[in-house]
Amino acid sequence: MRLDIYTHFFPARFFAKLQTLVEPARMAPWFNNQPLHDLDERLRMIEGFAEYRQVIANSMPPLETLGGPEATPELARMVNDGLAELCASHPEHFAAFAASLPMNNPEAAVAEIDRAVKQLGARGVQIFSNVNGRPLDDPAFFPIFQRMAEHDLPIWLHPVRTAAHSDYSALESSKYAAFFTFGWPYETTLAMTHLVFSGLFEKLPGIKIIAHHMGAMVPFFEGRVGVGFEEFAQVSPELQAARAVLTLSPTDTYRMFYADTALFGSAAGVRCGLSFFGPQQAVFGSDAPFGRGASNIEATIRIVEDLEVSDEERALIFEGNAKRLLRL
Repeated sequence: MRLDIYTHFFPARFFAKLQTLVEPARMAPWFNNQPLHDLDERLRMIEGFAEYRQVIANSMPPLETLGGPEATPELARMVNDGLAELCASHPEHFAAFAASLPMNNPEAAVAEIDRAVKQLGARGVQIFSNVNGRPLDDPAFFPIFQRMAEHDLPIWLHPVRTAAHSDYSALESSKYAAFFTFGWPYETTLAMTHLVFSGLFEKLPGIKIIAHHMGAMVPFFEGRVGVGFEEFAQVSPELQAARAVLTLSPTDTYRMFYADTALFGSAAGVRCGLSFFGPQQAVFGSDAPFGRGASNIEATIRIVEDLEVSDEERALIFEGNAKRLLRL
């Protein structure tokens, strides 16, 4: 079985609402992607692969960008009810779902975690790399991580960055879609770094976080991770204090994240990530229906099949680690 742990879908009721909240032109890459919101198209995509099921989560934009803290809890309920209904009506296609949270309302987010897990059967939650510019190690968000550790279920960590975040201080906005192509991996890496140095893994030893896109920049820059956080501690009391909290080195703490294979067909990137995180921390994910749809799923399956690992390790990546994480 290939259990695709990171895919996206807009439930029908939420998709209709979303179209009233954002400018369609700004959301063209999402609204024009039929299998992202057309259930029949999505089912055909899945049925094109033998022994293949998906775990589904909401897509961009984060709920907290769509309304104030009084509005987003209802949006989260709308998404999660819809995803739960899809899993219940099509269990042969959708193995589970990751719930969405109203992150600009932490108290409501904790309540939605409990509702989604206990009443709807969610197998984790998806959050984004920042909350309207606030870092995830802001103390206001700690109860969310704490509650997920109590449920012993994973957090899907997805990047978010828009063209409004300029490439240079002299520019008003990002150019050439650099905010997406290179900005999103940076956002994931930045969020991971804040969580590492906040001492989250020491405070919550059982926390499980899946860093999207194979852990972003961390595996490739393993050497800089080691050297950078050592050398700059000499001139940064803040970094010195943060490192003193860690029971492991920063590099080994990064290895406590899980990482998915969603790299849009980059075999070298998957091998690099696997060498850093190891087969026990790697999960099969395609980011479907993005990355050219079914061809991206096919390419990602082929990459995992071609990895120089044992059959047992390949089985862990394809489904074993996901089943353990989601307690399926």
